[in-house]
Formats: sequence, C-alpha cells, structure tokens
Amino acid sequence: MEQLVLDACCGSKMMWFDKDDDRAVFADCRNEVMSIDHLSSQQGRSPKAVQPDLTHDFRDMDFLNESFHHVVFDPPHVRGISMKSVTGFSYGSLDKNRWKDDLRRGFAECFRVLKPNGTLIFKWNEVDIALKEILALTPEKPLYGHRSGKKANTHWVCFIKHG
Repeated sequence: MEQLVLDACCGSKMMWFDKDDDRAVFADCRNEVMSIDHLSSQQGRSPKAVQPDLTHDFRDMDFLNESFHHVVFDPPHVRGISMKSVTGFSYGSLDKNRWKDDLRRGFAECFRVLKPNGTLIFKWNEVDIALKEILALTPEKPLYGHRSGKKANTHWVCFIKHG
C-alpha cells in the first residue's frame, strides 16, 4: 500500500488508533524501549516504547519534495526535560537554547515533503511555550484549529499547502 501519511515525530504513537497503520510512515529521532526497572517506581505504568518505522531528524528529513498527502507534526512541547523521566521519554524534549530554530526548520521540512494541496496537522501543548510563539516560527497561515485536553492547553492546528 502507498504510504500517504508521514508522522514526523511519532514518539510512542499515542494519538493513533492503529499504531501499525500501513498508510503511514512513523518517524522519530529515537528508537528505544524504556526499561522496566526505570518504571518500577511508576506504579501501574506499562513499559513505554518509541519504535518508529524510520529513525530521522525532523529538521532534516530524508524524503523527496512533495512525498506525502498528509503530515502530522507533534514535536516535543517542553524545553530541557530529562529524557530519563517517563514524561521526557514519552514526549521528548526541546533543546533549551535552539528550540526556535529547531521548530522553524521542522515546519519548513514538513511543508517541503507535503504535496500541493496536502494537509499538515500540527499538535501543540502550551505547558511551556504559548502557541502564538510557535506559529510565529512558520510563514504558513493556519487554516483552522481546536483546543482540547483537561485544561484546554492542547491545540490541534490544520494547515493546507498551497497548490
């Protein structure tokens, strides 16, 4: 089956109904399982795994231009969190100093690999950085968005690439 969708920062694929959906390429900069020993202090937690189809850097993806009809971009939302914590392992961490450049480059790469008239779904949680600051990192104009979550801090933003 042709892979129509790219999840550029899939992590443990928490948002996916089918974590092995063959229409998608799951990519992340990590490929690892959090050890059971590390989770022993986290009562009731099951092992966490980040097991993408492809290990890559979302700032410099190895795909041809205009390869996908749909891209999901859910980068880490917090700066400088320990990757040894369950939260850090599950969601990743932004570099404290270069996060703006990293996200700017990530947006540019996502739009580069997106086909004309394709859609980009961007997910952002305002736990550390306001959405307004993040949207300023791309010249692309959002089409629409939605807030969700217990505190309405999670934003789902849709973009469409001009044809």
